[in-house]
Amino acid sequence: MGGAGAQQPLATMRPTVVLLHDAFASQGRIDASDVLLEAEHIAQSLVALELTPSILPVSLDLAALERSLRRLAPHAVFNLVESLDGRGQLIHVVPALLEALELPFTGCSASAQCLTSDKVLAKRQLLRAGIQTPAIFDSRDPAAGPWIVKSVWEHASLGLDDASVRSGRDIQSAIAERIGQYGGSWFAEAFVPGRELNVAVIASDHGPLTLPVAEICFRDFPPDKPRIVGFAAKWHSDSFEYRNTVRRFLIDTPADQALVARARQIALACWELFDLSGYARIDLRVDEQGTPWVLEVNANPCLSPDAGFAAALAEGGIDFSAAVSWLIDDARRRAGRARW
Repeated sequence: MGGAGAQQPLATMRPTVVLLHDAFASQGRIDASDVLLEAEHIAQSLVALELTPSILPVSLDLAALERSLRRLAPHAVFNLVESLDGRGQLIHVVPALLEALELPFTGCSASAQCLTSDKVLAKRQLLRAGIQTPAIFDSRDPAAGPWIVKSVWEHASLGLDDASVRSGRDIQSAIAERIGQYGGSWFAEAFVPGRELNVAVIASDHGPLTLPVAEICFRDFPPDKPRIVGFAAKWHSDSFEYRNTVRRFLIDTPADQALVARARQIALACWELFDLSGYARIDLRVDEQGTPWVLEVNANPCLSPDAGFAAALAEGGIDFSAAVSWLIDDARRRAGRARW
């Protein structure tokens, strides 16, 4: 074990909170290693809350994980596992083990993680519930487009760049290119030109609370450049996309009041549909007619200090350590209900 938890004696009287993350993060891939900063940031809040953090990397050796958890007997587990062995398709495995061990853990259940992380399956669920989401490309009826190619399971905008936006006739070759480069499963959905919003939701004593609605602004993008939050915009700090993809928060002005209310309504509908818990983020695009479309339901969003969730907490006047305390309290409440 490393990080803030390694400096705390196991014999301390303070309750232990174990922070789990994919051991793959230590291999240095930029989109995976961010969780190390996330874990340290949360660990600092746990110390401020008079809890003992213990940061524990997780591998495919689940038996070893179970032994460590039984030895530590944690007050709660902070689940930061977004992949296992670097594979997003295994995101639900660790929460499934935590459920089997009847340990309180933050965030969403194994079933919610599985349903939302499979983007194609999630879209089908959204459509059945009457929540608008961009159509999935169907090779039997290839419309002109534009379409955007995405990974089915991987997050953090892996493989997402300007070349991801294609016409219908290019989609199948684009999907094949991504499979050859990254492996895994890929698909395409209709590209919705327009504004990009996201709504962070956190569990509170009074139910799910929507935080201030954020908009991602594409500043100085040339007319022919797709307005997307691609890999460079998230991870390459020296890139045009990173410097010119700017977050702002919508306020209840007459121009945006209805949109803010609708975005929050959709976020809560997604929370209910997928039986989310703890915290989540819903990403949307708003077309030129003002209609919101759900792009993704993220059941395990990043809590790093520079990420959108932390920014939404700050905008909403919620101290980060207080939010960490809420999440631990929520985890213990849910675990108590599950035992009954």
